[in-house]
Amino acid sequence: MAIQERMSGNEAVAHAIKQVEPDVMPAFPITPSTELPQFVSSFIANGEINTEFIPVESEHSSMSAAIGASAAGVRALTATSSCGLALMWELLYVAASNRLPICMALVNRALSGPLNINSEHSDSMGARDSGWIQIYAENNQEAYDNFIQSYRIAEHKDVLLPVMICQDGFITSHAVENITLEETEKVKEFVGTYEPEHYLLNPDEPLAVGPYAVSNYCMEAKKAQAEAMIRAKQVILDVAKEYEQMTGRKYRFFEEYKMKDAELAIVAIGSACGTIKDAVDKLRKKGKKVGLLKVRVFRPFPGEEMAKALRKCRAIAIFDRCEGYNANGGPLAADLEAALYRAKASAEVINYVYGLSGRDLTVNHVTAVFEELAEAAEHGVKDKKYRYIGLREKED
Repeated sequence: MAIQERMSGNEAVAHAIKQVEPDVMPAFPITPSTELPQFVSSFIANGEINTEFIPVESEHSSMSAAIGASAAGVRALTATSSCGLALMWELLYVAASNRLPICMALVNRALSGPLNINSEHSDSMGARDSGWIQIYAENNQEAYDNFIQSYRIAEHKDVLLPVMICQDGFITSHAVENITLEETEKVKEFVGTYEPEHYLLNPDEPLAVGPYAVSNYCMEAKKAQAEAMIRAKQVILDVAKEYEQMTGRKYRFFEEYKMKDAELAIVAIGSACGTIKDAVDKLRKKGKKVGLLKVRVFRPFPGEEMAKALRKCRAIAIFDRCEGYNANGGPLAADLEAALYRAKASAEVINYVYGLSGRDLTVNHVTAVFEELAEAAEHGVKDKKYRYIGLREKED
């Protein structure tokens, strides 16, 4: 029977780690993900799990150790945030290109500089093209559920790619919410036993991992990796369907909140979606046809599916909790606008950058955005298609 509990997002993910019980966890502490290795090392010290915890000298070393453990043939895990992810940069590509199903609990935090420890998606979005699957959570329940599903996705024979399980720093990682936990035996049965086909410690199959790839072969390896990311889409849906059968909680690439007849829509990722839902509910009571498309899976990017879900909208706001520094907006907008273009969508589109370095997003902010969308639907976007929300000084 499911267990009702109150937990922070970090506690929820740590509990999922405890239930899955990976073989090896190298990690180095960094705010706001420090609690994750702390919780896991406490579980180990108390004899609650048999995971081998490796205290390392840096995040670069933690990913290096995770790569070594995974290549050796065991389930590996790490956790980090912000500059910790940046220090792993070289190894992110190594893990993905070697097709190692490592899972990483990433607690999103602003990437320096200026130095800031609050929530922002600049860390994971900076790594969006490193070859890792990326799954995001709105709340603590989703962070827990996403982690349990992650190894099933990563280890699938059609995928064999690492997965980032992302949640917003402090907003979910440290806030306590009601949560439903599954029984540990059910979780273990769902995740299953890891049985790699190829691994370094197999005495019957000598092999090398990570050798120099000459030009004659390297491009084919990259193409195979890209095809695995495409195949991951179906695997993500299949795993989510099985998880729904076990828990009753439904997951897909994205959630369509009151989108059936929506003429105006916001597309967003993460904890801000709760605030946007409140604004949608408020405006729906006034007869406004507004909705939210909440992105859960960012890599592989479900562009075709998102464009289809948005096809009836007259105006769309794309929210980025990250600056793309491309003079056109953020990374979610770049990918989605390309998908809308390919689908020959006619909706007016505005990109909003919000919440940088932990800046609040309020219901009033969202309501004002829907007012701007209504104007755009009637008269087109006449000024900036790339705007900021919540700046202290009014924009020119």
